[in-house]
Amino acid sequence: MRTILATALLSLSTTVVLAQAPPTPPTPGPGPEVSRNYNGLKTNILKSADKMPEELYSFKPTPDIRFFARILTHVIEAQTATCGIVNGTAQADMAKTPAETASKAEIVAALKASFDTCDKAYASITDANALELLTAGRGKRTRIGLLWGNVSHDNEQYAQLATYMRLKNITPPSASEK
Repeated sequence: MRTILATALLSLSTTVVLAQAPPTPPTPGPGPEVSRNYNGLKTNILKSADKMPEELYSFKPTPDIRFFARILTHVIEAQTATCGIVNGTAQADMAKTPAETASKAEIVAALKASFDTCDKAYASITDANALELLTAGRGKRTRIGLLWGNVSHDNEQYAQLATYMRLKNITPPSASEK
C-alpha cells in the first residue's frame, strides 16, 4: 500500500512540476514595449478615476491648481488628439471632451472612450511602421514618438492624480494593488 501511495504522490508531484512552465519573457521591440507601459498607466488612471469619490472630483489642493476632474479631462483631450493622429482620425471627427464640471459618470465614460481610441493606436504599431512620419500639428512625428509621448504625458498626469488622492487619504492604485 505504501508503494502505491508513494508512486501516486511522485506521479502527482511530477505532473505539478511539469505543469508549471517558466514565465514567458516580454516580447521585445518598440511596439510591445510602448504598449506594456501604456497598459500599466491605463489601469492606474482608470482605477484612480473610479476610486475617487464624485464629491472629490472638484477637489484642488490650492486655488491656483486645477481640479481632480480637470486632470482627467486633460488626459481625455491629450489621448484623443494623440491617438487620433496615430489612427488617422480627422480632428473634426475626434470625440469631444466633457467639461471638468461634468458628472463623474460622464468623465469616466469619456476617459474610457479615449482609452479605446488609444487601444486601437497602440495595437497598430509594428516594427515596420514605428518610424512612419505622421502629421502632428504643424510638424511631423514618428508613430513611436507620438505613442511614447502619450505614455510620458499619462505618467505625469497619473502622478498628479496620485498626489491628489493621497491628500485625501486615498491610496493610489499603484501603491495599493500589487
